[in-house]
Amino acid sequence: MLRRLQLYSTRQSILALKISSLFSLLSCLSSHEYPINVFIYAGCSQEKSQPNSPFEGNLNSFLTSVVSSSSQMSYNSFALGNGSSTSPEGTIYGLYQCRGDLKIFDCSKCIESAANQIGLVCPYSFGASLQLEGCYVRYEHVDFLGKLDTSLTHTKCSKSVSNDVEFFRRRDDVLADLQGAIGFRVSSSGLVQGFAQCAGDLNPTDCASCLADAIGKLKNVCGSAAAADVFLAQCYARYWASGYYNSASDSSNEDQVGKTVAIIVGVLAAVAVLIVLLSVCRRTMG
Repeated sequence: MLRRLQLYSTRQSILALKISSLFSLLSCLSSHEYPINVFIYAGCSQEKSQPNSPFEGNLNSFLTSVVSSSSQMSYNSFALGNGSSTSPEGTIYGLYQCRGDLKIFDCSKCIESAANQIGLVCPYSFGASLQLEGCYVRYEHVDFLGKLDTSLTHTKCSKSVSNDVEFFRRRDDVLADLQGAIGFRVSSSGLVQGFAQCAGDLNPTDCASCLADAIGKLKNVCGSAAAADVFLAQCYARYWASGYYNSASDSSNEDQVGKTVAIIVGVLAAVAVLIVLLSVCRRTMG
């Protein structure tokens, strides 16, 4: 049975991002382009490995392989330490995947960021997943590859537009089109746009099942929202009104975690700058 990943908590938020990620995010706030390294969600298993254990060694190898592979392809899966000559406690299965419309260069940058962050968000965890705007990394101690998992991991819903009949007709057209995706698909109808994607380890039949479940949850959870995201363990579906996606204001509790991360890291960055300035002043006065 797969270990259930717990949603990333605010108590771990100090570890969520490197201070360098803050400056990358701030540099994008003045632009209309949505940065691909924006944090969406993370999940960590309760079970922990020991420092310097076989699992930790294989995890480091996995993350190194993920970064290296992402410079060549937008999806790959790995199995490390599962040979008969190795200790079972060191076994690790994992994958990474980039959003289907990203160029390889952007994919690689996103994966590098995700690989650097996942160990900070989920230190010593036997299982973890981390979703950024443009990419996804997941690993487990047990083999999950190719096995359908439609558990809900993250939702985000904007304000309601309950009286706009035309909008909902367009939205339903987009979602119906996205449900037929195999891998990654972008769709639009009038002012409504959306995209959906399955993890690369799913076969077409399981991908269709996952997307049907995601779209069903999207309608049930977000109702009449003008923009909505639903992420399941192995697929996601998203839609928005044109020009609205980057400014969607209402969100789920999980999204508030991301905001908390940014605030805390911002405070840490300010403290770090202040320490540097004080150090410079002290040397100057000395």
